[in-house]
Amino acid sequence: MASYNKNGQVNIYDIAQMANVSIATVSRVVNGSDKVSENTRKRVLEIIVKDGFTPNVFARGLGLNTMHTVGITVPTISDMYMARAVYYLEKFLSENGYNCILGCSGFEQDGKKAQVDLLLSKRIDALILVGSTYAGSGENIHDTDYIREAAKNVPVFVINGDVTGENVYACVCDDKTAMYEVTSAVIKSGRKKIMFLSDSHSYSANKKLEGYETALKEAKIPVRGELKMYVQNEIHYVRDMLLQYKNLSFDAVVATDDAIAVGALKYAAAKGLSVPGDISVAGYNNSSMAIASEPELTSVDNHVEQVCFDTVERLLKVIHDEAKEVKPRVMVPCHIVKRNTTDF
Repeated sequence: MASYNKNGQVNIYDIAQMANVSIATVSRVVNGSDKVSENTRKRVLEIIVKDGFTPNVFARGLGLNTMHTVGITVPTISDMYMARAVYYLEKFLSENGYNCILGCSGFEQDGKKAQVDLLLSKRIDALILVGSTYAGSGENIHDTDYIREAAKNVPVFVINGDVTGENVYACVCDDKTAMYEVTSAVIKSGRKKIMFLSDSHSYSANKKLEGYETALKEAKIPVRGELKMYVQNEIHYVRDMLLQYKNLSFDAVVATDDAIAVGALKYAAAKGLSVPGDISVAGYNNSSMAIASEPELTSVDNHVEQVCFDTVERLLKVIHDEAKEVKPRVMVPCHIVKRNTTDF
């Protein structure tokens, strides 16, 4: 028996299950592809007719009357990483004849679910979620159930979030290794009191924290709770917060975002500390802010342009019935761009 959605209709995932074929095979049948055997075609079409599957429902799920439109959602477009990712995604999709619909979901679970549902209602051919917030904290798999539900209708691509499920494709930056390497380099330069600054408990932020703690433990440096701080991703907020801690001693900062790191540089300037002499600072994302700061900021380059290019390339393969060639998970290495705020 089919499992009906909230509109009383079956979706492409249901048809695939009932016919014991892949979602891509159902899509090929609907689009009249010759890459399907006659027996399979007949079986799928019989189920479609029997359950009253309509063209409009197919349009929401990899099939008929494609709109050549991809939905993109980000938690906020004000974030520099998100804005750059949207720019590159739109550019690469446009070059391949696809339009974009952009939505901003916020960081709360209800908002993310609502935005995904809204984009699905727009007859998109695929959905891209930008940011590790969509993967939750990585501790509760049910945080991402709404993504697997969306993937019953269209292929879903998650950038910098590790989400598993049928018709779900993840591109994950190796944040743990990158933060481990930055922290290890800072330690080797002679620093012992290294502060970790982050603005979230997302999947990506948690991986960065793991890398930081691993580097400290390997160097036999205690992991001190007071040196792990969560802050707003706002430059002056970071500066002012650090200035409040009169007796807190640290000789280095590793941050999960360039703006947070620049806040640490503002703190150093306010305290009359030399960088990197008195305090060493490293950021993350290798944004334009890293070059605009003074001194220029050492930062981890997580290759947002390449990630977006690879995501669009994989998306097009899935839409064009080449899903077997696409790995469900891709790990992207990062590298450190050394500038003037560190002495390693």
